Amino acid sequence: MEKIALVACVKMKRAEPSLAKDLYISPLFQGMRRHAERHADQWFILSAEHGLLRPESVVAPYEKTLNKMKKGERVEWAKRVCTQMEGQISRDAKIVFLAGERYREGLIPFLISRGNSVEIPFLGMRLGEQLSRLSAN
Repeated sequence: MEKIALVACVKMKRAEPSLAKDLYISPLFQGMRRHAERHADQWFILSAEHGLLRPESVVAPYEKTLNKMKKGERVEWAKRVCTQMEGQISRDAKIVFLAGERYREGLIPFLISRGNSVEIPFLGMRLGEQLSRLSAN
């Protein structure tokens, strides 16, 4: 079974257009990226601006987060991401979320309904605990 990691975008970004995998520069994102690269067959970024991003996509910096969106906006974002997933993620893949609740909430029901299994390895951990666990990996 293929394992696919979904890593949430973060606020800290480079100032110039970059490969998506290099655009986000916070320690949390960098740790999640390393985790995804080591433990998954493939990974994508969940971008509040662009939806589902391949790490090799070139994107410009932006200021948008699901954490500040209203519920309706998050629902629309999740619908867009689900449509993007249809063509890029197989129905039998195991999905590993390296993302917070707002990035997961509209996606998990869709993934489960199509037969994907879902794993959330850092569920319930505070930021410091996540960073500690990521630095140990």
